Amino acid sequence: DGDLPPSHGSVRLDGVDIFHWNRQDLGQYVGYLPQNVELFPGTIRDNIARMDPTGTDAEVIEAAQFAGCHDMILRLPKGYETEFSQHMLSLSPGQRQRIGLARALFRRPSFVVLDEPNSNLDGEGEIALQQTILRMKQAGMTFVLVAHKPSIVTHVDKILMLQDGAMKDFGPRDTVLGKYVKSATQMA
Repeated sequence: DGDLPPSHGSVRLDGVDIFHWNRQDLGQYVGYLPQNVELFPGTIRDNIARMDPTGTDAEVIEAAQFAGCHDMILRLPKGYETEFSQHMLSLSPGQRQRIGLARALFRRPSFVVLDEPNSNLDGEGEIALQQTILRMKQAGMTFVLVAHKPSIVTHVDKILMLQDGAMKDFGPRDTVLGKYVKSATQMA
């Protein structure tokens, strides 16, 4: 199925090793926003609903509102019913990323992975993303944020800093960032 178990330890969701979960069941509890979002041929609505025909309009709109892209979608030619294909609609990478975020948050999964979620965003998208991350935190959602830019980690609790694939530091956000911000300013 393409998933590799960890070489050490386990990955658990609600106390159960995820490799014991049925893959189709696991998908409803995990949201993922890749750095480069690919949309599927179909409507924007279908893409947010993860191509699930049982997804309701209310669930799709709720995910878009939670992700801060509802108004952006309403500005598209047919709103949520705008068809996406490589030939029919050209969306910017930032618009794709914002729709991908709504897809990752569809039905409020228990665990969300955001991989460089601001890599293609303009100012409006960056603000919407920051507000979404804050909403996720306030809703008690568990999320992992992969980032190179410190500006995106404003609302995280802890930071795991990697260097050359190994853990360099781990701890509360302010403690970890404080070490490296001080180091950088002292070097200047």
